[in-house]
Amino acid sequence: MCHHCVIESVKQRMLSRRDLFKAAPAVAVAAAATATAAPALAAGHTGVMDLTHELHHDFPTYFGVPGITLTAKFTFADNGFNVFDLALNEHTGTHIDAPLHFSADGQSVAQIPVENLIAPLAIVDISERAAGDPDTLLTPDDLKAWIAANGPLPERCCVAMNSGWDAHVNGDKFRGADAEGKQHYPGFHVEAAAMLLEESSAIGIAVDTLSLDHGISSTFATHYAWLPTNRWGLECLANLGDLPAVGATLIVGAPKWRGGSGGPSRVMALV
Repeated sequence: MCHHCVIESVKQRMLSRRDLFKAAPAVAVAAAATATAAPALAAGHTGVMDLTHELHHDFPTYFGVPGITLTAKFTFADNGFNVFDLALNEHTGTHIDAPLHFSADGQSVAQIPVENLIAPLAIVDISERAAGDPDTLLTPDDLKAWIAANGPLPERCCVAMNSGWDAHVNGDKFRGADAEGKQHYPGFHVEAAAMLLEESSAIGIAVDTLSLDHGISSTFATHYAWLPTNRWGLECLANLGDLPAVGATLIVGAPKWRGGSGGPSRVMALV
């Protein structure tokens, strides 16, 4: 190939690459516009609310024993960097219950479709009733009252119970264990879960307590009704009382370990 031909060939390749780079921002803008047009984000949000409690060794758990232990393996003082070994019960702190948690063959936490981890948030406030009755339940009547006040539940939403229980997270009331070891805190009535299954497209339910079922439950009826349908649950949420009943978008930063029945999650709401 002649010297002139080589120069022209290189020039054409350079021009082609320059055109590609010029086009890249436009492609990125178009992609971003497409992404923000997803139904869950269509309302347009201006802030982020953290719905996650800080996880530590003494965080209250359903079984009353520590669910997380950090052991220093390397330290900055001795090694110039920090690394901890982590021992963890999946259902500790603010966490997700995967369908596998209460079914033989439901989705593991790694198998939950990523599009199911972003959802419009519908918050049902029962905090006034819960203040006087720790054993109260979110019922179908509460759902009907919410719909009467706010309109139909959003498509593929997460319905969250705000009982105000997150305020008790640093005290014994969070577990509410009595002398017989029975726990006392609010949860979803199984009939409310059944109503959501029959009359809505909700993909998740959430509570600010230790369990989707209220504390004194011995049958876990709500867990067994909800999770085997390949829908998920969230437990131990924080700050639901700072959000509107409707309009926020939930983002669940679920772990992705193979075969897991759930796991601590960083949960946020776009507001």
